[in-house]
Amino acid sequence: MRECVVSERDMACTDYMKESDFSIDTKGIKKRNWRTRIRYLLKITSSSSSSKCMAGRSYRPTVEEVNQWAQSLDKLLSHKYGKAAFQIFLKSEFCDENIEFWMACEEFRTITSLGKLSSRARSIYEEFIQCDAPKEINLDYQTKDAIIQSLRLPSLTCFLSAQKKVFNLMENNSYPRFIHSELYKELCAIARGEGKYLKF
Repeated sequence: MRECVVSERDMACTDYMKESDFSIDTKGIKKRNWRTRIRYLLKITSSSSSSKCMAGRSYRPTVEEVNQWAQSLDKLLSHKYGKAAFQIFLKSEFCDENIEFWMACEEFRTITSLGKLSSRARSIYEEFIQCDAPKEINLDYQTKDAIIQSLRLPSLTCFLSAQKKVFNLMENNSYPRFIHSELYKELCAIARGEGKYLKF
């Protein structure tokens, strides 16, 4: 049987949705969009313990896993499926730049090549930090200026302060909304085998 590989991009469902899915900011449209994304996420075939694909089997988070997501943002983001669900929620609210920046910083700190470190630091700056960046995040002047200075000789920690600020923002703002959202309630119901809307 063929080895099954599920990438981070697949888990976030970003490659399979059209930009038009996010073009109308109405409650009904947003709810339909996250339901579509969660439905796709649940249909991703998971690997068995022997790393072989199990055809037709959909992944479901366990009750314990979903309950842990409500304990802290750290626990939510440490779980691959929880992180993907949180990103889907933020996309439905058109405010996913913070989680994308946080994920970019996590990936950045794993880089071992000095040349790649420099180019990736510049890329993150242009995508999230500089004025009018396509996914500009909300940072104070001092933090932005410190990043600009660090780009001259970037290190693995040059975005650390900004990442912590963004984490705190998500922890105090979007994370509580996620835990009280219809999406999270639906995931809890699915984990208990009681999902009303995401039937297959």
